[in-house]
Amino acid sequence: MSVRDWAVRFSEASDRDPTIGAMARYFTCTYLWDMGAAKVIVRMVDGKVHEVNIDPAPMDSYDFALRASPETWREFARPIPDPMYHGIWSASFRRDLKLEGNILVLMQNLRNFTVQFELLRKVGVPV
Repeated sequence: MSVRDWAVRFSEASDRDPTIGAMARYFTCTYLWDMGAAKVIVRMVDGKVHEVNIDPAPMDSYDFALRASPETWREFARPIPDPMYHGIWSASFRRDLKLEGNILVLMQNLRNFTVQFELLRKVGVPV
């Protein structure tokens, strides 16, 4: 799947998600998913995907980043991932997932971000 197609699927799934819709009134942040060859910056505003930058430049800003190998992202996206790929914390301790940037923003938005992260199991990843 192309990064562009993935961005559309991810945005639609996130904006339709009932959990995010119910809790995300103040879910406003910008984050980077570095999936190896594919990198995207997602900008959330009041619980809605405002923009998915599918071709970020080196100086494009974001609050925090999650970086991992394409293999790790593919495993995350499986409907039932292997152990230690089931969430960001386990993967950051035992796999190659790295959390960078303003982790406070991640923590302030953790519940909604976790729901978005789990949407990868429905929409896949562009790697």
